[in-house]
Amino acid sequence: MKEFDRQLHERVRRAEKVLTTYLPKEEEASFCLNVVQAMNYSVLSGGKRLRPVLMESSFELFHGENRDLLHPFMAAIEMIHTYSLVHDDLPAMDNDLYRRGRKTTHAVYGAGMATLAGDGLLNFAFETALLSFAAAGNSAETERVISALRILADKAGIYGMVGGQGADLHAEHDQALLADEKQAEETLLYIHEHKTAAMIESSLMIGALLARATKEQVDSMEQVGSKVGLAFQMQDDILDITGNEKTLGKPIGSDEKNEKLTCVSLYGLSA
Repeated sequence: MKEFDRQLHERVRRAEKVLTTYLPKEEEASFCLNVVQAMNYSVLSGGKRLRPVLMESSFELFHGENRDLLHPFMAAIEMIHTYSLVHDDLPAMDNDLYRRGRKTTHAVYGAGMATLAGDGLLNFAFETALLSFAAAGNSAETERVISALRILADKAGIYGMVGGQGADLHAEHDQALLADEKQAEETLLYIHEHKTAAMIESSLMIGALLARATKEQVDSMEQVGSKVGLAFQMQDDILDITGNEKTLGKPIGSDEKNEKLTCVSLYGLSA
């Protein structure tokens, strides 16, 4: 376990270094300084860096060599994840004031600037990912970068994370949905597969793809990502009830407060 923790710590450190390399430079921001500061505050507020760590691990699993292809995507996927959290915390959605032990972006900069910070991170993520084209050494690598961009866009968009967020928001306060167990189960699975698992799938798929994995291998990584994402979200649902606010760095009980459809609300804690 100590060796695992050591390696994980090292991978998180590398992901953090990659991420800070690609963040927008405040000294170059001029009139847009406020939104750039809000963007950087959001990204640098800590976090597990799970998605870039998984992307790098998948890249290494398939013996990838050109890390200059990989690094922009590692930064991009964390920017996208962070933008989703910034918007998720807004008063119009979960209205959370703390995350990762710090005040949320809207609590520091206001809801309007937090909205723009999230928008900025989403756009800047794709600007960053596009930098991989400069590292492509041949037409085959260029094609892989194009495919990786397509995966990133699909998994982050309306047929991925955004769609899952929309279904999650729509299911709030819906007592009729909870009363229909079959419909509730189908909705919950959709939410978890899209809101959470989609970006984890993206991490593993892109890492494998950029390492020259075959289509079958990339598809297998998508399946692994789906299972990891579902398990991650189940644990998150449980911790919202049983977790320690100081350890988690955010208030517990927000799912219950917002009457969200979760594993716990549907099946109970003991299940």
